[in-house]
Amino acid sequence: MIATRFAPSPTGYLHIGGLRTALYSYLWARKNGGEFRLRIEDTDQKRHNETALEAIFDAFSWVGLQYDGEVVFQSGRADIYQKYIDQLLDSGKAYYCYKTKEQLAHDREQARQRKQTFRYDETWRPQLGKVLPPIPKDIKPVVRIKAPKTGQIVVHDVVKGDVSFQAGEVDDFIIARDSGEATYNFVVAIDDATMGISDVIRGDDHLSNTPKQIVIYEAMGFDIPKFAHIPMIHNKNGKKLSKRDGAVDVMDYKRQGILPEALLNFLVRLGWSHGDQEIFTIDEMIELFDPKNINSSSSSFNEEKLLWLNSHYIKHSDTDRLVDELKSLGTNIENFKNKTALIDLCKQRASTTTQLRQSVKDILNSPKEYEPKGVKKFIKDSTADMLKSFVQLLKDHKESINTAQDIEAITKPFIVENDLKFPQIFQPIRLALTGKTTAPAVYDMIYILGVDETIDRIQKAVAHNFEA
Repeated sequence: MIATRFAPSPTGYLHIGGLRTALYSYLWARKNGGEFRLRIEDTDQKRHNETALEAIFDAFSWVGLQYDGEVVFQSGRADIYQKYIDQLLDSGKAYYCYKTKEQLAHDREQARQRKQTFRYDETWRPQLGKVLPPIPKDIKPVVRIKAPKTGQIVVHDVVKGDVSFQAGEVDDFIIARDSGEATYNFVVAIDDATMGISDVIRGDDHLSNTPKQIVIYEAMGFDIPKFAHIPMIHNKNGKKLSKRDGAVDVMDYKRQGILPEALLNFLVRLGWSHGDQEIFTIDEMIELFDPKNINSSSSSFNEEKLLWLNSHYIKHSDTDRLVDELKSLGTNIENFKNKTALIDLCKQRASTTTQLRQSVKDILNSPKEYEPKGVKKFIKDSTADMLKSFVQLLKDHKESINTAQDIEAITKPFIVENDLKFPQIFQPIRLALTGKTTAPAVYDMIYILGVDETIDRIQKAVAHNFEA
């Protein structure tokens, strides 16, 4: 059975690179009818952030990535790690090392001066015929694994192909500190093996860790999973993402008005493609995704593409969905009579739900001021009389107005009879209704607000001569 996992460290908020890794892992598991597991790598209690941990769960809930089974917390697995450390010690595949931190620091400095890569000198590595130094008193040892000294360690990578490391590049690294705490590469290998993880999909910044983890797999006799190391997401200049470029808490995208399906669609295309297709439902992602098709080069974060996708999903969302989104942003139009027409009008111009919310508020809230540039350009001496005549037109036809088309049907003859150009009538009406000249179609706004509210706003604007 295919089993994948996502293993964040709760020392900071989940950002989009992590969410993309989780998405790819989720899709591959679901495509194969397997399991997608969530593991929290929280052994570093000094840097543990409870708020960041909650943000991980919130993000998963928001985007709808459902993991299988219970969440695994590394902090509760110390006994398991100790069990396998003891096994390696008992089998002679690991050993105690009493070299002090000061001695190691000296060795590193010597290597630096010789312009060599530091490697542990194997002082305490047992081997046939070797006499080990006397065990020093009052020094707590670390535990080192016996790494292979010859041959190659080959990472069979789905994305990058076979990546070979000379065995000599991996020294006898520490698997347990002098405190008894197991180290990162050790616990990751033990966790993946004991959780039955068959496929490890993760960022290519982990590729350098993989040879060490393979050493552990082989020492324990575990099956080695398939690896897929994903290239990083860069900004448009080819550099590491910063907060300015989009490397922010995933939940910030919700607060900015991005829909979860748009974010997932955006992320799945950052490094993977299926022909020229741009829009994918989650079911299509599951059906079509294969790690073999992940690009081997880095992807660029493109905010315009994200907003384009978000705009698409907003336009194709129904009224109830968008009413709920607005409610979560603090604007409740649930009981507004013409909410469907209002949503249909405003969503055509919105790239985010926050923009949608602003457009809705611009229509529903009577203006308290009027755009000075618009007033100067479109309000003339004759405007007040023209608007008064238009108000009378609305009053005369009030009972027969049931649609935006009905308003258009009585307005067009009015425009012709008064020898008006469209901006002469529509821009003053927009200013009267919203205080702005960039508002949506006048006919739609009048229908949505209703004749009485429209008349009230126009009369108020004329009375105040379009001044706040």
